[in-house]
Amino acid sequence: MDNSISEHIFSSPTLSSAQLLKRVGDARKEATGDGGETPVHHHRALDVDLSDASLEPRSLPFVLQFNNLNYSVKVHRKVALSSLLPWRHSCLSSAAVEEPVAGESLFTRTKVLLNDISGEARDGEILAVLGASGSGKSTLVDALANRIAKGSLKGSVTLNGEPLESRLLKVISAYVMQDDLLFPMLTVEETLMFAAEFRLPRTLSKSKKRMRVQALIDQLGLQNAAKTVIGDEGHRGVSGGERRRVSIGIDIIHDPIILFLDEPTSGLDSTSAYMVVKVLQRIAQRGSIVVMTVHQPSYRILGLLDRLLFLSRGQTVYSGSPTSLPLFFSEFGHPIPENENRTEFALDLIRELEGSPGGTRSLVEFNKSWQSMKQDARNSEPDRNGLSLKEAIGVSISRGKLLSGATNDASPASMVPTFANPFWIEMAILSKRSITNSRRMPELFGIRLGAVLVTGFILATMFWQLDNSPKGVQERLGFIAFAMSTTFYTCADALPVFLQERYIFMRETAYNAYRRWSYVLSHSLTALPALVILALAFSATTFFPVGLDGGLSGFLFYFLIIFASFWAGSSFVTFLSGVIPHVMLGYTIVVAILAYFLLFSGFFINRDRIPSYWIWFHYLSLVKYPYEGVLRNEFQDPAKCFVKGVQIFDNMPLGAVPDALKLKLLSTISSTLGRKITASTCLTTGTGILQQQGVTDLSKWSCLWVTVAWGFLFRILFYFSLLLGSKNKRR
Repeated sequence: MDNSISEHIFSSPTLSSAQLLKRVGDARKEATGDGGETPVHHHRALDVDLSDASLEPRSLPFVLQFNNLNYSVKVHRKVALSSLLPWRHSCLSSAAVEEPVAGESLFTRTKVLLNDISGEARDGEILAVLGASGSGKSTLVDALANRIAKGSLKGSVTLNGEPLESRLLKVISAYVMQDDLLFPMLTVEETLMFAAEFRLPRTLSKSKKRMRVQALIDQLGLQNAAKTVIGDEGHRGVSGGERRRVSIGIDIIHDPIILFLDEPTSGLDSTSAYMVVKVLQRIAQRGSIVVMTVHQPSYRILGLLDRLLFLSRGQTVYSGSPTSLPLFFSEFGHPIPENENRTEFALDLIRELEGSPGGTRSLVEFNKSWQSMKQDARNSEPDRNGLSLKEAIGVSISRGKLLSGATNDASPASMVPTFANPFWIEMAILSKRSITNSRRMPELFGIRLGAVLVTGFILATMFWQLDNSPKGVQERLGFIAFAMSTTFYTCADALPVFLQERYIFMRETAYNAYRRWSYVLSHSLTALPALVILALAFSATTFFPVGLDGGLSGFLFYFLIIFASFWAGSSFVTFLSGVIPHVMLGYTIVVAILAYFLLFSGFFINRDRIPSYWIWFHYLSLVKYPYEGVLRNEFQDPAKCFVKGVQIFDNMPLGAVPDALKLKLLSTISSTLGRKITASTCLTTGTGILQQQGVTDLSKWSCLWVTVAWGFLFRILFYFSLLLGSKNKRR
């Protein structure tokens, strides 16, 4: 079968990367019959002891080359006040005034992060990028991983001599961030299983995905921690080294050809760091290119590295194997003493040179001449890399690499596989993961439900069984306004939910684990059951105890408008969490905006009295629509009376006079108006109260639908905030 795949792929002399993956998809289809499952022959190598290098598959000839990489950014310049005063320049010598160079201004300067960096990394080897903080290590790895915006990076990055397109690189590579971005309440096995469901194709059965996860757990040395939760500050979980290996496992679940890692040993003790790099060595020996940054490797870790690239302020000061370090520095005039860590000596020397007047210029120039001599010697040797990128990827797939596979779609846009699953599968996986996390942290929903019940209890006992007097009307208005605003304020706890997942989301979507709108839809659907429970709890604890009108149908509408308010408030806060990356700043903005919504809702000042230059905010207020909807529900009965006879004096100073005097005043008013008004005459109905409050525009059902529509609008805005604000590339 391997031969048939190779013949199918190699039949064309030259193919673009899109055509290449199209051929790969065709070959895989042929190997599995008519669109059946991916063959399981790639699992056989995982059943052996991965620590035995002799049993590893032969490394495939991949060469990642980068030539003349240059990258610079604009940074703000610190400007002294004296430099801005023109009369001060005459007091300074011309030498004392720093003139900006070409391309710079008085307020900005150009900072070079990468300066003519070249090198290569090969399959079966680990390339370690070393240097002090700020030397450009992470920037170089970002450049190789296509995490710098197109146009900002100068130079070339090729794989087997062919330029790497962004879509192709996403398929064949993985990037492990420095921070361990994991869900704390998932076990190690669950975390890797969810990664498998995201990254591995739908044609691969659940049992085969589970086999891949178990093989990866063995490869990562996580057998004893497979059933342990990841943990966080409040929950005990796996160790730091195990967390780091899980982070690596998530990104290599599809067995990529190229693996980039940013400081994988950062924050680990020496033993854990060694075990992590040992895992990376096994991954490389299985035919992958491993490129990693490391701050200061120990002696044991140095023995696992195949190539070193030392950087100093964005320039290469050494590139070669660890075994060549002593000869390099000996010829440079600084021999490495015996029994001393070679990398520590090199880094100390580089720091010492950086602090000298000439900097590391001499070491940079010496490295260039050293590389020239090595290049001359290399040119005299035959090139061992005889396979093109097309051929190498084809052989890799036939041996089980790139488990995410390729599609067999005839449309050009679909030749390169973008996502492993359709959107409904992504939604199902995301929803399952979210529900699993929520189920294991019931205290979060419990606290929110408790807050709603306590608030409802306080409101119910404060506004117990309101009557239909004028004072009762004012109390009903106050209750409704406070209740509606409370539903929005209790949604503020949704703010940290996405903020905690933000960087996990960015990592997963960077390599097309799922679509952004699948995440938005899943996030919305999984929130609905909790909102229904909260709305039912608040409605049941307030409607009947307060004595609101409408009976069972009135309660049903009251429940729906409360649910719509929770929905709109949750969507609004979720949208803000996608825009504002800081929790405290987000809470401040949420509280302020909700206060403005209440101010302009029409409770404190009627719509007719709001100044014309602020009326637009009245219609943008989220509190306005549920507030008016409940008012409509409460005062919709035109036959129900709220002000009778002498009650007209209740909200006046005359309200304190005896009832007999009130009746005489009422008689006088009757004779003046020419209309008989007795103590039982209805003077104000529910319709009149609605007119007094300026609630005349929308029906109660219109208010409900507008509130629901606000929720959908903010979910759409949340999607666009993710689309625009979750880019992983530097500018």
